[in-house]
Amino acid sequence: MFYNRILLTVLLFCSFQFIVAQDEKVSEPASPEGKEKKQTIAKRIYTTHPFEGVEPPKIDGVLDDAAWDVVEWSSDYVQNEPHNGAAPTEQTKLKITYDDKNLYVAFLCLDTDPDGIVKRLSRRDGFEGDWVELNIDSYNDDRTGFSFTITAAGVKGDEFISRNGNNWDGSWNPIWYVKTAITSEGWVAEMRIPLSQLRFGNEEEQVWGIQSTRRYFRGEERSLWQPIVQNAPGWVSEFGELRGIKGIKPQKQIEIQPYALGQLDTYEQEAGNPFRDGNDVMGAVGLDAKIGITNDLTLDLTINPDFGQVDADPGAIALDGFEIFFDERRPFFVENKNIFDYEFGGNQDNLFFSRRIGRSPQGNTTTDDAKGEFEDFPNNSTILGAAKFSGKTKNGWSIGVLESVTAKEYSEIELDDRESVLNELPERGTERKELVEPLTNYLVGRVQKDFNKRNSFIGGIFTATNRDLEDNLSFLHKSAYTGGIDFKHNWKERKYYIEGSAVLSKVSGSPEAITETQQSIVHLFQRTDAGHVSLDTTKTSLTGTGGRLEIGKGSGNFQYEFGGNWRSPELELNDIGFLRQADEVRQYASVIQLFNTPTSWYRRANMSLYQSTTYDFEGNFNAFYYQFNAFVNLKNNWFVEAGAENNGRNYSKSFLRGGPRFKSNGDNLGFVYAGTDSRKKLSTTVGYVFGQAREKNYSFTRYELRLQYQPLNSLRLNMTTKYESRPHKTQYVAQRDFNDTKRYITGNIDFETISTVFRVNYTINPNLSIQYYGEPFIARGRYSDFNYVKDPTGKNINDRVQTFGDNQISFQEDSYNVDEDADGTTDYSFGKPDFTAAQYRSNIVVRWEYIPGSEIFFVWSQGIDGSGDGSNDFGKIIDTQIFGQKPQNTFLVKATYRFVL
Repeated sequence: MFYNRILLTVLLFCSFQFIVAQDEKVSEPASPEGKEKKQTIAKRIYTTHPFEGVEPPKIDGVLDDAAWDVVEWSSDYVQNEPHNGAAPTEQTKLKITYDDKNLYVAFLCLDTDPDGIVKRLSRRDGFEGDWVELNIDSYNDDRTGFSFTITAAGVKGDEFISRNGNNWDGSWNPIWYVKTAITSEGWVAEMRIPLSQLRFGNEEEQVWGIQSTRRYFRGEERSLWQPIVQNAPGWVSEFGELRGIKGIKPQKQIEIQPYALGQLDTYEQEAGNPFRDGNDVMGAVGLDAKIGITNDLTLDLTINPDFGQVDADPGAIALDGFEIFFDERRPFFVENKNIFDYEFGGNQDNLFFSRRIGRSPQGNTTTDDAKGEFEDFPNNSTILGAAKFSGKTKNGWSIGVLESVTAKEYSEIELDDRESVLNELPERGTERKELVEPLTNYLVGRVQKDFNKRNSFIGGIFTATNRDLEDNLSFLHKSAYTGGIDFKHNWKERKYYIEGSAVLSKVSGSPEAITETQQSIVHLFQRTDAGHVSLDTTKTSLTGTGGRLEIGKGSGNFQYEFGGNWRSPELELNDIGFLRQADEVRQYASVIQLFNTPTSWYRRANMSLYQSTTYDFEGNFNAFYYQFNAFVNLKNNWFVEAGAENNGRNYSKSFLRGGPRFKSNGDNLGFVYAGTDSRKKLSTTVGYVFGQAREKNYSFTRYELRLQYQPLNSLRLNMTTKYESRPHKTQYVAQRDFNDTKRYITGNIDFETISTVFRVNYTINPNLSIQYYGEPFIARGRYSDFNYVKDPTGKNINDRVQTFGDNQISFQEDSYNVDEDADGTTDYSFGKPDFTAAQYRSNIVVRWEYIPGSEIFFVWSQGIDGSGDGSNDFGKIIDTQIFGQKPQNTFLVKATYRFVL
């Protein structure tokens, strides 16, 4: 039956491909494939020593300056989407001039209906409405570039492009100047880009890669200055050329941006707690700096950084025991993130996970509630300073070095300060501080070298974490080191590729620290049925390996990949990296068919198949998985996405938290999402997901609704609400000893979550905006029908677990007592696992860029947390655990000023 389903899926895939291929033959436009690279010539407008030429243009959106008469228009843009290679609905013109210090760019975006031009406002990097973009590969390395985008409303967007267009870093915020205007011909954009914001070599005559894209909003059409075929093997490598720039010198960039802030925190006062008196007031100063060591390499510094205007993490509950991965949002670590990135095994596994820097303290204290003690536990480790040395040289070296130091963190412990209580407290210790996080140094070094005409690269990475440990923190690693090499080779005009990596890790510390690592859910060396690993409580170090190898076809309408990765049982990355689970060997393969030529009923579509198998290092065959996805963007710009997946075999080595491998029934899952045209003032996306295991052992249901409403060009509202239900008959609860054997207790859980994310963006002008973000999150778990594991790999659920009879289990005072042998004596107990968790996070941020690169933030953040025993319904949880709690408020004012030297 299983293989019949695979065969049916493949047949449907091939049939749909054949039908669409016939339809495509009807209206396929001429392809731009094979066209030579275009060229445009920039001309110098003046020099200062001695002065000659014309004055530079005034950036006012009016192209009446004499400087623009020096150079001719470059045009002949070609559609990229939806009709690749066809003439655009409206043509675009481009001019580029320069002087010793600046690049000047003019765009004339022709439009026969100027009143129809869409001028939607947004914050920087919003990319709303009509826009035009310039990409510059000033290294001419076919892999990296600088992107400058301007909307018809005058909103700037800027991104650093890397990995040949596979990564666009929006955290890059250069200083440049632009003005737009609507004219009788369409709309105009006029730019001045200081050469100090670009990176280029020291040649007398520059040859740069260049591309320009225009979005014609009403037709949701993209046109390009340099034609590129759909599904090209890259983006930057396909650019045209900018010539004519002579005699300019690389500019060493020096920017210093100090900040000052004032902050007021208010919260509910707690009687007797000296740390919770109702409010806290604080101020801080810090500094960010960017120093051009050479034109190619930049040193970024931050001292006492503040991230007070960064969104909070979304709410989440993990019942499987694994750490939840959250994206990095702090600007210092996001910028140039691509240079340090080293993914190698899926599941977000990476040798560098910057959120480890400044993490929550890992230690515990000896605070004793019975002695009237309260503690002030720090939320995060203080980053004393951090520095990044990064960039890419003209001859193809990408270099990144990051160094950061976090401070010792102490929890302050004091006594109940109420006089009525002081005289009644038992004998107690003195007020004190206890260390909860050591002084820690983090180091990351990354390098890559292009060769073979930029078609190949080889690279390496090294990370080091070193801690100044004291006795009460001996459970942490004293040191942790990782290293890796990676490579990629493209051939046949980048159509095919092979890439791979290899990783080595070593952690060292006390026997306690290494034992804790071996027993963590990442490793589980104590597993009772594992013949290839065993717990060694005398070890003081652990060395492991990992890696990946993949080969595939990365361009064209039909693409595929085949590969595998491994992570040895001893591999450990979580001091400065992210590793979800070790002891795994995975094979994977995928194919995708893309349909990018519009037909009578769709603009574009794609279908894909993915398959994987998973083993452990003992050779156990643990999982077989495959998935089918299909996506279609309809003619009216609505979309439909659907898919199905099957877990035909699933053995988990972590489910019983150190117990034997546990078999889960195979399951099937399907999903469908549909959305309306996102360009409209009101657009909607709805989604439904449902999956279920055999014997209804567990299931998964999700309902999702996304709404976007833009009543005004300056006002945008977004809402995403999601409900999930995950009932499971054998959810892990606890483990206990019974008659010299280990009992693994599971239960039937009714687990539900609901969350909603609200965003309101009001943009007064491109430099002044107000943004609101809010997210309530509620989770509830209720348990029943408790059982214990009798045969973890049994064929059916009744073979695997034995449900407790009414005469074997009883509930009393928040505890379940088990009399397994029914002799009238309790054999073991476990606490009531039912729970509810609720939180609400919100902030309002007013951002004013009062001069280019310098900002003032006004922030109001609010947080509410509540918990319960699972007995209430969602309405009651909202009343008691959200609205019934007094929120913690943070009011913050932060000002920055950027000095450019």
